[in-house]
Amino acid sequence: MTTQQRTVAVLGAGTMGSGIATVAVRAGYRTIIHDRDEGNLKRGVESVRGFLAKSAQLGKLTQEQADAAARRIEGTTELGDLAASAVVIEAIYEDLDAKKQLLAELDGIVGEHTLMHTNTSTLPVTAIASGSKRPERVVGTHYCNPAPLMKLVEVADGHHTASWAHDATLEFLASLGKTTVVTKDRPGFIVNRFLIPWENSCINALEAGLGTKESIDTAVTGALGHPMGPFALLDVVGLDIHQQVATRLYEQLRDPRFFPPPMVDRMVAAGDLGRKTGRGFYTYDDNRLFGT
Repeated sequence: MTTQQRTVAVLGAGTMGSGIATVAVRAGYRTIIHDRDEGNLKRGVESVRGFLAKSAQLGKLTQEQADAAARRIEGTTELGDLAASAVVIEAIYEDLDAKKQLLAELDGIVGEHTLMHTNTSTLPVTAIASGSKRPERVVGTHYCNPAPLMKLVEVADGHHTASWAHDATLEFLASLGKTTVVTKDRPGFIVNRFLIPWENSCINALEAGLGTKESIDTAVTGALGHPMGPFALLDVVGLDIHQQVATRLYEQLRDPRFFPPPMVDRMVAAGDLGRKTGRGFYTYDDNRLFGT
């Protein structure tokens, strides 16, 4: 297999982007993280390496495997460095115009048959793909957060997605060890259609005094069988991300269950975003994504 066939690019070095990059390097791909901000880029690369080091400490990877994976991660602020990529995964913030512009810029850089994946579940894949002159190669791939730990990826074709791009996407995700579900290009796909209203309900329950964050998390893990309670999960995802996703879904669906509760706005304004800032619903000594 050529270097190009084994090269994956991830656009955006935030929690989701660095998580997807971790998945790719762990699966053996040379992976390039791109971010226009050098500070964000440095933190993203360090997050990948930190996750791999933690995984080795926990015995989930051998030290040799972790070291080899760490050597496969690269960072860049230049889009031109992504020219050799076989798969480009867009994982920037949820802004339609920004995503379309990014795909338009990449048209003149990557190869004609490079797969273009957009990690969204709130914006229409078809609308994002319209930024490219080759929308047939654009596929929605929504990685569940945290990407290195969660097996599921939702796959949604845009209106012009070609069958070859769909099939190649499923093959690529299988090579990452992911479980895929195919869904429609609709707001929220499957997971966030259910998850966002539920998380909002948990936050409202906390504000109403029905329980503490600890007791609600314990009730959910103990009675519902979830591996993580809603507040621990929100801290992993980031309160700012939850706010953005919930707001985008509300704007499209006009269902009040999706509108973020006032507590979310207060926490975002205070900078209490979760693990990445060291404080959210809980406090953390280490803001890196925890190991496997």
